[in-house]
Amino acid sequence: MSSLHWDRTLVGITCCVVTVTIWALCFWQLVLKFKTDSTEPLVPPCFCINGGVCWNGACVCPEEWVGSLCEIANFCEASTYAVNISEGVTRNLTFERIIVGKSGSSREKCEPHTVNGNISIAIRMCSREKTNIVLKPPKILNCYESMGSLALQIEAANSSNVTDIANNIQILTSMPEQLTTQNISDAANIAVHILQKPNVSPDSEASVAVMATVSQLLDANETEFKDNYLDDISTRLTKTLEEFSLIGSISQPNVAVQSAPLNLSSSTVLFSALRSTTHNYPSTELEVQENVAGLLHDLRAEVQILLNITGSSNNGRVGFVLYQNDKLFQSRIYQSHSGFSKKIISGNIDGGNTSSVEIAFSPKYNTSELQLHDHACVFWNYTANDWSTVGCAKGRDQFLRCVCNHTTNFAVLMAFRIKYKYAKPLEYISYIGVGFSMAGLVITILFQIFTRKTRKSSVTWMLVSLCFSMLIFNIIFICGIENKNARNHSSNTTSYYQQSLSYDTASNTLLTSDIIDPPADSRCTAMAVLLHYFLLATFMWTALNSTQLYLLLLRAMKPLPGHFLLTMSVIGWGIPALVVAITLGATYREGKALNYRQEEFCWLAALDQNKNFSMQKPMFWSFLLPVALILLFNIIVFIKISVSVIWKKNKNLTRDFRFVFCTLSDHQSSRKKFLKCFLFSECQKYHCICIQKLTMFQEQSLQNVHRKLSEQLRLFQIIFPYLPSLTGFRNLFMCER
Repeated sequence: MSSLHWDRTLVGITCCVVTVTIWALCFWQLVLKFKTDSTEPLVPPCFCINGGVCWNGACVCPEEWVGSLCEIANFCEASTYAVNISEGVTRNLTFERIIVGKSGSSREKCEPHTVNGNISIAIRMCSREKTNIVLKPPKILNCYESMGSLALQIEAANSSNVTDIANNIQILTSMPEQLTTQNISDAANIAVHILQKPNVSPDSEASVAVMATVSQLLDANETEFKDNYLDDISTRLTKTLEEFSLIGSISQPNVAVQSAPLNLSSSTVLFSALRSTTHNYPSTELEVQENVAGLLHDLRAEVQILLNITGSSNNGRVGFVLYQNDKLFQSRIYQSHSGFSKKIISGNIDGGNTSSVEIAFSPKYNTSELQLHDHACVFWNYTANDWSTVGCAKGRDQFLRCVCNHTTNFAVLMAFRIKYKYAKPLEYISYIGVGFSMAGLVITILFQIFTRKTRKSSVTWMLVSLCFSMLIFNIIFICGIENKNARNHSSNTTSYYQQSLSYDTASNTLLTSDIIDPPADSRCTAMAVLLHYFLLATFMWTALNSTQLYLLLLRAMKPLPGHFLLTMSVIGWGIPALVVAITLGATYREGKALNYRQEEFCWLAALDQNKNFSMQKPMFWSFLLPVALILLFNIIVFIKISVSVIWKKNKNLTRDFRFVFCTLSDHQSSRKKFLKCFLFSECQKYHCICIQKLTMFQEQSLQNVHRKLSEQLRLFQIIFPYLPSLTGFRNLFMCER
């Protein structure tokens, strides 16, 4: 039997063995996945109207609408109100639609030449009384008084003009998104002085206006509260509200104070904020109960605080303050990144002592995206001007529970982990498609090596290098793209609340952030680096193949430059290594691997905290940008070769090549063969593009950022994994000589 026959037989056997082995590995991976994957419960669909969005089986309504289907109006219609500006002068004020619980500003504004020029001259409150929506009479602004001038007047103000000052400051803070740090400071200073005045009744119009002002301040931009300039006034305001809670009861959207008397028989006092579901209206019911056995087990309770009282007097009082967010309590230790609003509860007693304080929180957050990892029971330490855990212990059941030995402002700090999502059905498709591609690439490499004597060595080396980098990328992709750490974390369905724990002081340590990074996974980082390198190398070798094709066709009468293969190898393998090294040096830090890679799967980081594509992430500047430059180079080479060969006379072309493109009669087969070889290089580039698109579509699906877009691209997600496989098998039949 001839040696050529044995060579062909050996090639065939080797290709069959490699193909069977790769497919066996693919099926083995699939079997493991089917065994370990857990099926997520299906959420029933819902129907929403008036702009509502179905989320986890329930309608999330815009603030103008409430109800199970967003069918109930939660606003006051546009209105007009006639007011007396001066004797015999009446002016009509017009108001747009106003959301329940908020104040709306009038279209009419102060004259431009006044201190408050171009500021609305009046506000009007829209409120709900049981099931009826009521528009309150408007409050008129003094256009010649600014916050600064009102702050100067408040110290000497008497009972006759305190109400006017309070109403004016409420109007001036009715647009909280426009408030500056100085505005917040002036408004808080006025609120403190009014609440401390002995001649101002706790239920007076001035007190209500001040509490409305404080509520509006809590809607201001949080960045304005981070200035150290506000530390002192924030302390004075919160302490004043604690004192005011012993004598007054006023509820506003973002802050509420509640007071109750103490009796000699009082042993416990419970304050609770319950989510009300009456008539489908979102509201909070505040209740104060005496001599209860303990905290409520009602899951409607957002927050509860129980004072265990000893030695109360007959004229004692208790007071509670509830804040809907922590903007007045700016911590330097605990940093919030999720935008989750934390409720603050304060319990105070006058005329008695407390043996202990029990608190229970039932926080509401997006359970589809966040998983509660830990919590800490804290109080606001005015000395340190930050949160502290001293004297508090934590526990949990269906609530996050705290026990402290003193009264002050309490909160529960929470640490979340992000729930990472996977497109499981598309993973199986990806494995099968990449398996096809690997088989074709292996056959191509072996064929090129065994038949290398029939062509120039440079052609074989360039093509084998391209196929080799592509093959290694596919192997790493199929074996290492998935982050086992993220999958194990996401598959843990045990709820933090279900892990019942008695009160514990030792584990109640102060948290530093509300988002906990997943455990470090050096394997995933290494896989991301290798994928980054070999995919860049694949694109780089397509550019080098284009360069070689250009030299062979348009410089056919001239030899290749000296040390051509060495130069191409240094460029093909060295430049991608340089890009990866620079990227790692610029982004990777110990404990901050997610600056370089993603957690959902082992690939470059691409999205910011809001799940939007960011040009500052490595995905853009260390991958997409270099690839775009390479593809642009390939397009230029393609156009240059096409123009030179087909439309222009090139002296560097041999007579045979010119004849191939000038006649169609006798050299049809040669022309087809040449065109196949020429297009082969371009096909390799599109193969890499398909792989790149695969990873990007996988990213969109796994991140679950744009659900509608993922649904529209589902067909492409299924098709793209199979396109690369065609190239590997096509290589065997093209440019065989």
